[in-house]
Amino acid sequence: MTSHKKLKRGFTTGAAAAAAAKAALFFLLADQEKKAVTIRFLTNETILIPIHKTEKKSQSKAEAVVIKDAGDDPDVTHKAEIGARVSIFPLKGDSVDDHCDVNTDLPVMTGRILFFNDDDNHNPDIIIKGGRGVGMVTKPGLEVACGQPAINPGPQKMILEAVNDVLDFFGQMGKIKVEVEIFVPKGEELAKKTLNFRLGIEGGISILGTTGIVKPMSHEAYIATIKYGISVAKAMGSDTLVFTTGRRSERFAMGLFPDFREDSFIQIGDFFRASLNEAEAAETIKNIIITVFFGKAVKMAMGFPHTHAAKSELTMKKLALWTENLTKDKIIVEKVLQSNSARHAFTYIYPDYPDIISFVGKKIIESADKFSHSKFNIRAVIFDFNGNVVFDSI
Repeated sequence: MTSHKKLKRGFTTGAAAAAAAKAALFFLLADQEKKAVTIRFLTNETILIPIHKTEKKSQSKAEAVVIKDAGDDPDVTHKAEIGARVSIFPLKGDSVDDHCDVNTDLPVMTGRILFFNDDDNHNPDIIIKGGRGVGMVTKPGLEVACGQPAINPGPQKMILEAVNDVLDFFGQMGKIKVEVEIFVPKGEELAKKTLNFRLGIEGGISILGTTGIVKPMSHEAYIATIKYGISVAKAMGSDTLVFTTGRRSERFAMGLFPDFREDSFIQIGDFFRASLNEAEAAETIKNIIITVFFGKAVKMAMGFPHTHAAKSELTMKKLALWTENLTKDKIIVEKVLQSNSARHAFTYIYPDYPDIISFVGKKIIESADKFSHSKFNIRAVIFDFNGNVVFDSI
């Protein structure tokens, strides 16, 4: 009997930030360190999040740090420190107290808290800031406006509710203002491992999460990056997107289309169908150019919505069948069938059997057209492994 290990769920950077803010504010109001705090996800589920460390800076300022746990679906922020520096001030009308030690160089988001009382007069002002390691939005098209810290609406809501929860518990609603500065100690370093620069997020990572939960194998973060990339391209006026499957194919695609804006190039990884669906949702995109190496090309041609390498055995059988139908050559068919991968098979196919490559390229367009409900003009380009174009449907 085969046993299946239950994959562990995790929590997002947004949930981590909310937990850190809650712990820091609790420390200020109770003078007591919390080992863990309960955070409500935007699905209404709750989670107990451990607090890595808490430090009181003064009578009115404290900070807490959470170690982000992505469960069994880790990303670049897995095990990263996510912190919140919280300051409190007495209310004076509608403005922060004159003694507020506010760093005016930091971008600010403000919002009213409506979770416990619909009457704004009974709710404090909350200020959320992006500190060191949290990126700044510099391009349109994202969920946060230009000039604001890259803390998405979902995390904003979770932070606001976490703060409000503590204020309500201590009876401080409407009595104090709270400033929450989210920081990520290694955020600038982590950002180099992401596509934030392409999205116009500079100086650190994004604080993300639509629900607060990281579901194993959901690939939510990667698909979100695709979505945001397409949104930025749309906002910058692009009606044509160039899909690549990684940095290497992107480099070759940029060489092939030197006049295209950088934000027109979208790294889709294995997410063939999902990327087309996100482009559909953007509504103004008219043209999709898919640039790919032969290995991924065959899987796209077969109509796999997700082109992970795990399907390689099935891929080789299908490629061998296509080769037999097109060439009637038993020798090349056997070579393809015995190949370790489509990349390996390509060394036998190219350059002597261009019809096979052309067939694969045309099948990519058929698959893409099906996934996108015939909404786009689809162009397919296949590179050899040195970046030379071996097929172009144009």
